[in-house]
Amino acid sequence: MVKISAPLVEGLRIPLPAIEEQRRIVAVHAAFERRIGALEQILSKLRVAREALSAQALNRSPEAGWRISSLDEVATVAAGVTLGSEPVGEGTVKLPYLRVANVLDGRIDTADVKAVRILRSQYARFALREGDLLLTEGGDLDKLGRGAVWEGQISECLHQNHVFRVRCGEQMLPDFLALYTSSVQGRAYFQSVGKQTTNLASINSTQVKRMPVPVPSILEQERILAPIRATRDRTRAIAKQVAKLRKVQSGTCEDLLAGRSNALRL
Repeated sequence: MVKISAPLVEGLRIPLPAIEEQRRIVAVHAAFERRIGALEQILSKLRVAREALSAQALNRSPEAGWRISSLDEVATVAAGVTLGSEPVGEGTVKLPYLRVANVLDGRIDTADVKAVRILRSQYARFALREGDLLLTEGGDLDKLGRGAVWEGQISECLHQNHVFRVRCGEQMLPDFLALYTSSVQGRAYFQSVGKQTTNLASINSTQVKRMPVPVPSILEQERILAPIRATRDRTRAIAKQVAKLRKVQSGTCEDLLAGRSNALRL
């Protein structure tokens, strides 16, 4: 455990601008916080709206008379690269791969992606395509089958064997399948078939393939997804605004504290 001693704190040297300058710096920081706070409130409302739209859409399935099929009737399910001893020499290639830590609930995190060496002949078997739905094999019981649709963020990317790749056929849109697997009904299925150990739970490819899924027409899937996609796109746009403002805020306040520039007008 790292500790900070009292003498170290007492000896900390801090800049001491005039009171008026201190007030100006605080005012700039507060202006950023107000704007960012307002955007984060919008983000919170958008997330609630998206959840409500998703629940409302899928609750219609019985009354709409949608056909129910097993997942392997409308998609192919495959496991990825098994880590361990890697091939060497000619005929091999080292490529990035997604592991469980990269596959979050509703998004793929590519901030920390590892690489693995495979035979070139294995590439087609383990390679991801844009539109593949990725589902995790294990974790906490309530997080089984968490996942997101791959949007091709990294070219020539693979997936680990603990991440299932679900590739939809002509009857199913990846976004609609992702909507269902993350729904209350989808989570309930994974929890009902998951194998529970002392600390973790897991599902296998057979259980994923047998998952019952509603199959409305493609036109109906598109209609259901339209408002959900619009909400998602709006959420992403505002999240980018927040990230940009945080970066500007950090740089501006750092400059002001160092006396290097005037405050931005907000």
